[in-house]
Amino acid sequence: MFTGIVEAACPVLEARDGGGARRLRLDLAALAALDREAAAADGPGTAPPAALARLGDSVAVDGVCLTVAALDGTAAAFDVVPETLSRTTLGALAAGGRVNVERALRFGDRVDGHLVQGHVEGTGTVRGREELPGELRLTVGCGGAFARRCLPKGSVTVQGVSLTVAALGEDTFTVALVPHTLERTTLGDLESGDAVNLEADMIGQWVLRAVEQTR
Repeated sequence: MFTGIVEAACPVLEARDGGGARRLRLDLAALAALDREAAAADGPGTAPPAALARLGDSVAVDGVCLTVAALDGTAAAFDVVPETLSRTTLGALAAGGRVNVERALRFGDRVDGHLVQGHVEGTGTVRGREELPGELRLTVGCGGAFARRCLPKGSVTVQGVSLTVAALGEDTFTVALVPHTLERTTLGDLESGDAVNLEADMIGQWVLRAVEQTR
């Protein structure tokens, strides 16, 4: 389980296909730096930072929940199966790119975004980009079925980032990105025509399913 509060945009070291699956290697050094900063802010005498990641840990990569398959220093490898490749943008990643990364939520942590499973249903397409004072507005084509599971001012996950729906159409939604989000994530690099991973608010999905089954 995740919150959609991306910790860092991390470089892709390798993206290699083999046997129908794909292995991704990411440099998680930015996460290690964040851990050191947090430990320093807690003051002397506090416990040292926990391990950056462990084998078997769940990590959200551009919103997709993946399992750490190998570790080498700050480099972590993940295996992406065909089902995931067919539903997400991970098949298009290449070495030198960047991805949004968030480690799994721990019980007791604050949920600053919303509850995110990392189970991407499919992709949408950026249809518009509008730069305004203090914000960047992106309009995403998501299809009618996905739009029906969104609410104005509700939550949606785009590339692993928890965002608020600023406007909702029949098959689109618009989100407003503040400077902090643009600095911490890859969303500021998106252009019209780019594909993005989407996950609807899981609570809203369960409510809609319950309503539909009672009709």
